[in-house]
Amino acid sequence: MINKLFTRILLVTASAVLLYSCAKKLDLFPTNDLTPDKAYANAAAYKNVLAKVYASLALGGNGGLATDGVGNPDISGGLDEGSQISFIRPFFNCQELPTDEAMCGWNDQTIKDYHNFKWTPADPFLKGMYARPIWNITLINEYLRESTDEKLASRGITGTDAADIKKSRAEVKFLRAFNYWIMIDLFGKSTFITEENTVGTKLPKEISRKDLFTYIETELKGIENEIAPVKTAIYGRVDQGAVWALLARLYLNAEVYTGTAKWNEAITYAKKVIDGGYQLIQTPVNSYSGYEQLFMADNEKCKNEFIFAVECDGMTLKSYGNTTFFVNAASAGDKADFFKEGSSGWKGYVATKGLADRFPDLSGATDKRALFTTSAYGTSNLTIPSQEQELLFSGGLHIKKYINKRMDGGEVRDVTQRTFADIDFPVFRLAEMYLIYAEAVVKGGTAGDAATALNYVNILRTRAYGGSTSGNITAGQLTPQFILDERARELYWEGHRRTDLIRYNQLTTGTYLWPWKGGVSSGTAVDNKYNLFPIPASVLSANPNLTQNLGY
Repeated sequence: MINKLFTRILLVTASAVLLYSCAKKLDLFPTNDLTPDKAYANAAAYKNVLAKVYASLALGGNGGLATDGVGNPDISGGLDEGSQISFIRPFFNCQELPTDEAMCGWNDQTIKDYHNFKWTPADPFLKGMYARPIWNITLINEYLRESTDEKLASRGITGTDAADIKKSRAEVKFLRAFNYWIMIDLFGKSTFITEENTVGTKLPKEISRKDLFTYIETELKGIENEIAPVKTAIYGRVDQGAVWALLARLYLNAEVYTGTAKWNEAITYAKKVIDGGYQLIQTPVNSYSGYEQLFMADNEKCKNEFIFAVECDGMTLKSYGNTTFFVNAASAGDKADFFKEGSSGWKGYVATKGLADRFPDLSGATDKRALFTTSAYGTSNLTIPSQEQELLFSGGLHIKKYINKRMDGGEVRDVTQRTFADIDFPVFRLAEMYLIYAEAVVKGGTAGDAATALNYVNILRTRAYGGSTSGNITAGQLTPQFILDERARELYWEGHRRTDLIRYNQLTTGTYLWPWKGGVSSGTAVDNKYNLFPIPASVLSANPNLTQNLGY
């Protein structure tokens, strides 16, 4: 078993390093005694905090403190660390449940409102989703304040140790930009805090969507040549490739975020990633196709295709809020398809016929990306007669994309329970960059060319068809709608679909309907306000500088 870098560090410090400045109210002195001089006492301590910054994307909670979305401990309490104040699971719920790619049958909580487009500012899941990035950003800001030249010198940190810490500043700035991208995409605006804000003095201000776009863009360009060169970072950390990938994604959605399209910029940065030396996983291993290997327990072996992945480890990063959620929520009586043994499956999530209709063959015999058939559920009954759990889960399209099994046949790390997954979550991978390039060209970008765009799409389809060109398309077939459908085939359940449908004006409108969209069995158009999530009511109560999104 390959040990993962940051999980090894987290074994020692995950529960020890907390934000020293958290307090119930902004004008109160903190009650814990973990001061900056203790938390950042030496070079090893800086590595520990850096590990926590990365692990904040994989773990639930925040070391025992929930937040209210402005950097303070939660003012009402009651949020669940696995489902509500982690990162991967709440992000998935926001990006997939309002779309054709996912429905949840759990009727005992407000998560069912996501597919029905009936969420409100009081929703606890949205409260957690807003709080998670802001808490991450607060931790990052503290790291930046404590890693200046002056701070390092005052603690006697010099030489290689000081140089390494200074280099890490670009990494955490990237992670801050990524967390702010979450905010611009889901909420349209954000509480805005940087290392210049002194915690415990004034309430943070709000930043608009256009201004936040400019901030993210400026931050990423500012670190482009400071961060490690492309494909040189240790697996699980970020380098130039991640910076370029986030810029490409940001520019792809620029028209939504700012009103002005930036197709040429999207092409330019996608091409930088493509030319950076990444490679698609092609060779089958033990009957697992190259595509399947991307979502297995030892998928760190796919590092040549991953630009950045969040490390998840079933032994040292136990959380119900990371990829453990994917395998449990999608399984029930077919649990053996998802786990080597152990675990019971949660009987929770399926996809709708909308996703099934994107594939000409659901068996996986032609397009290997069709990972739907399990030992207990086939693909002949896609009707979802009701949103009640048993009826919902007995129909629909069952997703067997993430499985907690190793392609080499070895043991997963959680060898006793086998409940917690080792599957790393791919935030950016090469396939997305191919599709960004193609879409930006087809939509009018002139920094690329149609022949290259077609080639990139066909590279993906050749892998999907097991090395055969039988699934390749012609230039005339490469349309914007085809690319949207291809993104669904390639990227389903990776947290892209809501953003994609908004970009094509298909999320809320009647242009495209799928089963139970808006709570109607045949689907219905919904209010355009649902293109953004509301600012949680508790966050507005905590900070009067913030304003609600229109319509809520």
